[in-house]
Amino acid sequence: MPLEIKPMTALALWREVTLESVRSDAPDLTQRQLAILLHVYLMPPPHTVRGLAQTLKVTKPAITRALDTLGRLGLLKRRRDEEDRRNVLVQRTVKGSVFLSDFGDRVAATAQRFDTT
Repeated sequence: MPLEIKPMTALALWREVTLESVRSDAPDLTQRQLAILLHVYLMPPPHTVRGLAQTLKVTKPAITRALDTLGRLGLLKRRRDEEDRRNVLVQRTVKGSVFLSDFGDRVAATAQRFDTT
C-alpha cells in the first residue's frame, strides 16, 4: 500500500531531515549533489556524466562541477571507460554508501516521529 502523506507534512518532514543533516558532521550537499548521489546509488550502473546530465536534465558541466565536489568528499569516484574512452564512468564508494545509509536512517527516524495521515 502506498504511503499517503499530506503536502505540509511532507514539507515538515523534509525540513526536519534537512535541519538534522545541517547539524550533523556529514557533508552539506546541494540538492543537485544529493540527487546525483541518490541516482548513482539507487539505480543500477553503469552511470556516465552524459547519462546523468540527460537524466537530471542539466548540462554536463553542471554534472562535472557536482561530481568534483562529491569526488573530493569521497562519496563518488570517476574513471575513464576502457571500452569507450569518450565516456566517464561514475562509481560508488564505501564512504558514499555509509553516507547514504546514515542519511536513510535519519529520514526513517524522522518519519517515525510524524503523523503521516
